[in-house]
Amino acid sequence: MDRLQKVLIPPRTTVKQALRKMDQAGEKTLLVAGGRRRLLGSVTDGDIRRWMLKSGRMTAPIVRVMNADPLTFPEVHEREAVKAVMAAKSFECVPIVDSQGRVVSAIWWTDFFASPKAKTAALGLPVVIMAGGEGSRLAPLTQILPKPLMPLGGKPVLQHIMERFSGFGCRQFYLSLNYKSSLIKAYFHDLDHGYGIRYIEERKPLGTAGSLHLLRRRIKSNFFLTNCDVLIDADYGDILDFHRKNGNAITMVASMKHYAIPYGVCRIKSGGRLRAIDEKPEYDLLVNTGMYVLEPAVLAEVPAHTFFHVTDLIHKCVRQKRRVGVYPISEKSWLDIGQWDELQEAIQRFKA
Repeated sequence: MDRLQKVLIPPRTTVKQALRKMDQAGEKTLLVAGGRRRLLGSVTDGDIRRWMLKSGRMTAPIVRVMNADPLTFPEVHEREAVKAVMAAKSFECVPIVDSQGRVVSAIWWTDFFASPKAKTAALGLPVVIMAGGEGSRLAPLTQILPKPLMPLGGKPVLQHIMERFSGFGCRQFYLSLNYKSSLIKAYFHDLDHGYGIRYIEERKPLGTAGSLHLLRRRIKSNFFLTNCDVLIDADYGDILDFHRKNGNAITMVASMKHYAIPYGVCRIKSGGRLRAIDEKPEYDLLVNTGMYVLEPAVLAEVPAHTFFHVTDLIHKCVRQKRRVGVYPISEKSWLDIGQWDELQEAIQRFKA
């Protein structure tokens, strides 16, 4: 019942509030219920993503987004029949309703299956990980240990990244190295990892994309590109489908980020006259997570032996009228360890 309470939301809930509720509850499905828990619909993280991609307002009521005719089961049901349907449809959660259409309980995937839902078919794409930076924002730790080897839950963050991609059938990795590269190589030399790892040595720092020039003759397919300090909890197969269906040259994975300003913000007119004060305003933004899908053709746009960022490549593609897409994920689906406070939060989340 506690878990059910976490996923029930009233119809007046906004899309933004629903997304935050998903993050807080750690669930990917919510149930919209009216008075006396009468079921009105269900909403998934995919429903919200599609709404965002249509430029729907985050302040819109969730009834604009929800599935108004969700699958339900009656109070008296055959357990094996429910299990078969959930396995076939890959539902995270199915509500149980009484004869009046009121939610009395719910069945989750984990009620039947010990392992997580099967991931999409093996993608088999190469993955490029930018792991050459000094990690100056994490100094003095990074004066001893390179950022890719920062431990989280008993493993370096770089190993966590590779294991997540491996779970989607991506086992060929290109690691772009510079700072303390020998330590990173030594760690993976002694690890029984089962991956294909090729190292790209930067003789000098080349930014977040400069070393891609060295891969222009090696990579001939779509590929993933990621920073070495981010963990993305999403369906990588769905990201790839989005990239291909939209004909993107580059797809950027972007996370919702909520900012609350704890002060009154002044808006002024020309000459310094006060127009208004916005008291403790809140902003919801989509921010770049540092993970991308790229077409191999864009590698030709990376200059040789030049300091060059991914954002430079993106701007170049936009100027050339190539399509750059944005795939949104929730705030809690993105874990960034690039700064001290974010590293501490990541450590706490892994403990939990």
